[in-house]
Amino acid sequence: MLAEGIRRPLGGLDPARSRHNWARSAVVVAEGTVLVGGPDGRVTAFGADTGFEEQWSSDTGSGYVVSLAAADDRVAVGTRGADAAVSLVSSEGGAPQWTHAAADEVGTAAADSLLARPYVVDVGIAGGAATGDDVIVAAIRRYERPGGERSWSSAVLGIAPDGAVRWRHIADASPVAVDVDAGRVAVAYNRRPRAGDGLVVLDAATGKQVLSWDPDAPGDRRVGDVAFADGAVAVASHADKRGYLLGPDGTEQWVVDLGSPRSVGSETVYTYPNHVFAADGAAVFVTGNTFAEATREPDARHPGEHTVAAVDGGDVAWTHDIGGFARDVSASGSHVAVPSAQHFRRRDADTHAVHVFDACGGHLAERSVPGIASSAAIGAETLAAVEEPVAYHDEDVTRGSHRLRAWSVGTGGW
Repeated sequence: MLAEGIRRPLGGLDPARSRHNWARSAVVVAEGTVLVGGPDGRVTAFGADTGFEEQWSSDTGSGYVVSLAAADDRVAVGTRGADAAVSLVSSEGGAPQWTHAAADEVGTAAADSLLARPYVVDVGIAGGAATGDDVIVAAIRRYERPGGERSWSSAVLGIAPDGAVRWRHIADASPVAVDVDAGRVAVAYNRRPRAGDGLVVLDAATGKQVLSWDPDAPGDRRVGDVAFADGAVAVASHADKRGYLLGPDGTEQWVVDLGSPRSVGSETVYTYPNHVFAADGAAVFVTGNTFAEATREPDARHPGEHTVAAVDGGDVAWTHDIGGFARDVSASGSHVAVPSAQHFRRRDADTHAVHVFDACGGHLAERSVPGIASSAAIGAETLAAVEEPVAYHDEDVTRGSHRLRAWSVGTGGW
């Protein structure tokens, strides 16, 4: 069982609102250390073996810290803002190693708004004999609407430990996630307004494209997330709201419907599978909010919204309704952590929580959070989440505060 959790303040932060779901923080668990990135551009380390007391803090000097990855003695940091950057810091004390400006890759903001500023969407660290040394991977994008038409500039970078850019993969599309294994980098593009595939797999050492795939469905929405799975690739498709498993050569092994359009009463509604993780032989998907074909404010709810679903061999092994939007997910071994934040339209603070699942067995634990859990991370013996305050538009109250929530696993296990 999870031991009684701790709370560590993380500084002031404006409350999230009813519809707010964009990233303002990140958290990762690495060998018993919880690393937290926040809106002040700092990365802070808390030690599980010291009661989650602060160990060190490092200032990246740029924007919201929205993506983190850790391996060996390195922590990769991605930020969002006018001065967004990819940075590397030491996991032993947080000493800065180097910083690479995101605007050098995708240009500066075309408008004075957060959505228009450069955004390091995701970072990862690929290592092993296949690369010769660690490669820090970063997916960067910038959005604008010249003449009312959506447009993205993006670059996926492979960066050496000394900060030198080894390779670039450029696309006029919107990368949303990357995953890495010892020798490969998978990139998911959720928007491609022009021709191009929603998934590309690159050689981690050279950046050469070794595989591409695209769902067989119209529109510019393509892929929502991707995860390597023992040589295969699990894909959450935004184009047709389905989950796929692709073989090493890109051949479709199975497909499962997760959120395709349904008639509910007088409305036709759908939901997107936003996340996927591969753990213990299963692909675990997480769906998001309900949308409708004919209105922006549907009364109906898609039966698959806000659902965690594990798929094994093409069959849905189990599902669990988490009740609210999950901005990110985390996996360690066979365990998956999913934060449940606010419902997009129905305010219900009882759904604010962090959930732990076994990929094969289903729901294991739940911990309520007064505010919203904006990001979560899980390790072998640690569960962590960043809580943000939230103020719903139809309530005169602010729930929760900006803080780290962390729990240790007791002697009985999860």
